[in-house]
Amino acid sequence: MMGAGAVTMEAQAEPAPVYGPRLEGFAYPWPVREFSFASQRQTLRMAYMDVLPERTNGQVAVLLHGKNFCAATWAETIRVLTGRGYRVIAPDQIGFCKSDTPENYQFSFEQLALNTRALLDSLGVEKAVMIGHSTGGMLAARYALMFPDRLTQLVMVDPLGLEDWRAKGAPWRSVDQWFAAERHKTAETIRAYEKKVYYAGGWKPAYEPWVQMLAGQYRGSGGEALAWNSARLYDMIYTQPVLYEFPALRVPTVLMIGDKDITAIGADGASPEVRARLGHYPVLAKATAAAIPGAKLIEFPTLGHAPQIQDPEAFHSALLEVLR
Repeated sequence: MMGAGAVTMEAQAEPAPVYGPRLEGFAYPWPVREFSFASQRQTLRMAYMDVLPERTNGQVAVLLHGKNFCAATWAETIRVLTGRGYRVIAPDQIGFCKSDTPENYQFSFEQLALNTRALLDSLGVEKAVMIGHSTGGMLAARYALMFPDRLTQLVMVDPLGLEDWRAKGAPWRSVDQWFAAERHKTAETIRAYEKKVYYAGGWKPAYEPWVQMLAGQYRGSGGEALAWNSARLYDMIYTQPVLYEFPALRVPTVLMIGDKDITAIGADGASPEVRARLGHYPVLAKATAAAIPGAKLIEFPTLGHAPQIQDPEAFHSALLEVLR
């Protein structure tokens, strides 16, 4: 079995992929469709996959990706859910992946939730199970707060925003500072971060395509636009915590947490004393579950920020159980 070093060397030996501004050249596992809509005085295109099961159970699942993820990273979850009869809709949010990356756009979780509702309206979807991972978990929570009658169930997978990093002392950064940092991202820096945070220090060859997905877009002609969008999205995540409103959630909610997750936006710029207080997900998970009326908590003791990728079998077994 190859170790992490062997995977890295193999990846570096192959030609480094270069992808277009809308991730052109990176194949998704199902056909990608486009939803065009007007928002903030411009026409935007939202990419999405709409995957139908062979035999329907009459239910729809909407999958919301995280910041360094795309709809394609839900591939195994889509296979599992369609196999159980769900119609699955997996969008790329505006500013991400195969959707438009507008130079001028005010990013907010409310705006992204509104965009998502507009997409579902266009597809005739009135109610759905909403499953959000990472930043998508924050978005799913905001959607549930804004449109509770549109959900049958809310599932948050290692959502960001379970703590207020600013209130705990993580220093604020300007969008310009975020942008400068994003422009220096490479496959090596992305891989190192994901290994530490997403996969609890482990590495498998199956993770490498997601590294190259991001790195390839940064290498391409849309790299600067991607970094600019990413900078504004970090600002959105840092400045718009949803945790204070968890008690107001009124939909059946499941929280799925990898206990080895240590994600904390801004922690890398904090003092050692502040950093030591951030990203304790077993503690945050229990506090969040207690704050949400009737919430169910599922913990994966050995997994990190992306349990659906790190251990698909354990994750999907737990997911199907709570959906049932």
